[in-house]
Amino acid sequence: MSDLPQRAASIVRRGKGVNPHVPKGWRLVLVIGGLSIFGPLSIDMYLPSLPRISRDLHASTSAVQLTITACLIGIAVGQLVIGPVSDRHGRRGPLLAGICAFVLSSLACTIVQNVYVLDALRFMQGLGGAAGIVISRAIVRDLFEGVKAARFFSTLMLATGVGPILAPQFGAEILRVTSWRGIFVALAIIASALFVSALFNVPETLPPDRRNAGGMRSTIRTLWIVGRDRSFISYALVLTLGFGAVFAYIAGSPFVLQDVYGLSPQVFGFVFAINAVGLVLGAQINGHLLHRFGSGPLLSVGLILMGVGGLVFLADVATRWIGLPLILPSLFTTMFGLGFVGPNSMALALQNHPNAAGAASALLGSAQFLFAAAVAPIVGVAGSHTALPMALVMAALASVAVIVRFTFPRGAPAVPIPVDAAPVL
Repeated sequence: MSDLPQRAASIVRRGKGVNPHVPKGWRLVLVIGGLSIFGPLSIDMYLPSLPRISRDLHASTSAVQLTITACLIGIAVGQLVIGPVSDRHGRRGPLLAGICAFVLSSLACTIVQNVYVLDALRFMQGLGGAAGIVISRAIVRDLFEGVKAARFFSTLMLATGVGPILAPQFGAEILRVTSWRGIFVALAIIASALFVSALFNVPETLPPDRRNAGGMRSTIRTLWIVGRDRSFISYALVLTLGFGAVFAYIAGSPFVLQDVYGLSPQVFGFVFAINAVGLVLGAQINGHLLHRFGSGPLLSVGLILMGVGGLVFLADVATRWIGLPLILPSLFTTMFGLGFVGPNSMALALQNHPNAAGAASALLGSAQFLFAAAVAPIVGVAGSHTALPMALVMAALASVAVIVRFTFPRGAPAVPIPVDAAPVL
């Protein structure tokens, strides 16, 4: 089985009408990684500006956090639409159309004058960005299977990790020279560059003979079949809960770390970047351990780390014991655990659906982002001067994810594979 990537690429090359030049090695990682960063770009880059948006548009903390919710709902809905469409018509066309929509909506965000219009445009931005998120996962599933896909997802985080590492810091630096509107100009420019990259570097990876030829009824039936798979539900649940815990941190940390603990936008961006390094580090360690332990046990380890990080954070916030010297390591631990949870849960959830990778990826992604959309306003419900709601949500969701992992029925565990079965770069 160690020649699976080569055989998968060979299958793609034999498909009628399919571009034979599938990227290899680091080029493949960078191309797919670039498509995957719409989420971090559209959310993380403008996080340092949330307090300024609140003041400029005369909106409450919770109202401004709803702009995050709107983007997340757009990403979730977009995946449900674009994923199945890519199963019918191929990956390339829907991908390019989605990037164009992201560019146009980003530019429109630069001229808004109230928070409700910004909500609507952020929803449209999410719809466009969903194409890169859902199709990048489907492309990986087109080329890899099972634990091999998990190892590629781990490698992919070297590229996707650049988004959350650099995006908040980049956004904070933009705020030094211009307003929060300049961040959306930067998003439009970056997305335009990604469009050019996709246009020339992303071939069609789904041959016509593997496409779903049915109409809407067939699409709904496919989504229904995937959604009833108990193995898929198990892994989707733990990923959704874990992602929800991390998104409580993403939505709440700009206010908690800046307003409660007094960090500047630049220092906040640095702290956010360090925690993103924890995510990348966890993913790379996960990738190198997969050949020995398999995806299932490493997924459990990651969930336990997230649970510990969340509970320590809650304990410190509730008791006001130590403060930042304990809070920052607990947040790092949570992100480090996600580096194990993300690649393994995604690969295990998708492994049983090679002919419906777009639909399965859409359900997986939409569940994550819809749940995160519900989480975002909750962490700001008590205002911007307490960290308790953020800590409660993080600890609760991470703990429930651990419980689900060890109690919910799931499919057979993935078996270990040889070191050379898929690249860890």
